[in-house]
Amino acid sequence: MKEKVIFHIDVNNAFLSWSAVYLLKNGYEKDIRTIPSIIGGDEKTRRGIVLAKSPIAKKYGIITAETIYSAKKKCPNLEIYPPNFKWYYEKSRELMLYLQQYSPLQEQLSVDECFLDMSGMDYIYKDLIELAYKIKDDIKNRFGYTVNIGIANNKLCAKMASDFEKPDKVHTLFKDEIVTKLWPLDVGDLFMCGKSTKEELNKMNIYTIKDLARTDKKILEKHFKTQGKYLYEASRGIDNSKVEERSSKNQSISITETLPINYSDKDKLKKILFRQVEEVTRQLRSQKQYTKTVGVIFKNDFFKTYSSQITFTTPTNNTKEILKKIYEIFDESYKEDEIRLIGVRLANLTDVKQEQVTLFSIEEDKEDEKQDSIQKTMDAINNKFGKSIIKPASLQLIGEANSKKKELE
Repeated sequence: MKEKVIFHIDVNNAFLSWSAVYLLKNGYEKDIRTIPSIIGGDEKTRRGIVLAKSPIAKKYGIITAETIYSAKKKCPNLEIYPPNFKWYYEKSRELMLYLQQYSPLQEQLSVDECFLDMSGMDYIYKDLIELAYKIKDDIKNRFGYTVNIGIANNKLCAKMASDFEKPDKVHTLFKDEIVTKLWPLDVGDLFMCGKSTKEELNKMNIYTIKDLARTDKKILEKHFKTQGKYLYEASRGIDNSKVEERSSKNQSISITETLPINYSDKDKLKKILFRQVEEVTRQLRSQKQYTKTVGVIFKNDFFKTYSSQITFTTPTNNTKEILKKIYEIFDESYKEDEIRLIGVRLANLTDVKQEQVTLFSIEEDKEDEKQDSIQKTMDAINNKFGKSIIKPASLQLIGEANSKKKELE
């Protein structure tokens, strides 16, 4: 049986590169990739942090997620450009559509990266490494930005390979290359090994991925619990997960967001949940489905994940109803710790809104029809002109009520 072959395609410095393409396309004279520049987040909601930086800005010591104030101190002539998320999603869709021609099985990992399962495709393309170079160069010439492509026998190693030397490169990390290419790396370079985990490993005299691979699995599991198994297997290039195509109609819908900095402020975390609920409920309605179970997912600074969920008596796809439940879950389950990732999940999806008939069902049906009509209209407007361009006042009131509650506390 032939080994799997997986491609991981990753846009180099996506936000800054895509912004540069947009500006040049619209007559801007500078290529912001060639000057000290950053894409700066919304100062009101993201504390004015650096979302992306040019290679020259990086030479000044500017790092992603630091404050714009700090970045300016390092580089007084730094040029700051706002993010253009609508354009980023357009470029993302364009790229994913282009890549579909090379493999029927594609898994989008984030807005700027995806996996392609190329197993068996050598019957069509003969040399898959040569194909990777062709894809890389074609994207550069056709779309105006560069990508890295990692090639391996599984998803983990393909992603690790794409993170080797950048930009505009193709790298391999096959099974027989684990010892020579993966093991010499710093343990902090291992995918999903965060800063706090690296510090703990260093305390155990584990400094390279080779050191980690040679550590007894039981010791790692005792120290890191479930993460210990992952660290042990990942250091040896072991990953059995499949490239899974996202169905247009899912059994569940979830969205998570890795935060630029760790948050413990409840109000900020709820604002993120607010935005996520808007997005997943809009997708739910586009699939003409309803959810019966909703949940909140947390991952703290120690990479420990915990979650909680609530089940509705009657399935719903109403944003207001789901947001109220999500806030209830948050208030009951948040452990007051530093959060690095947060998300929401809708499960037990159904195509039918099954309701128990009651004496009040006729009036409730009329109100539901009214609310459904309003939400359909808003979805149509938001889909045409951009996400969340309009939203019901009731949603704003829920957010304001939670803010007031926090003030009173």
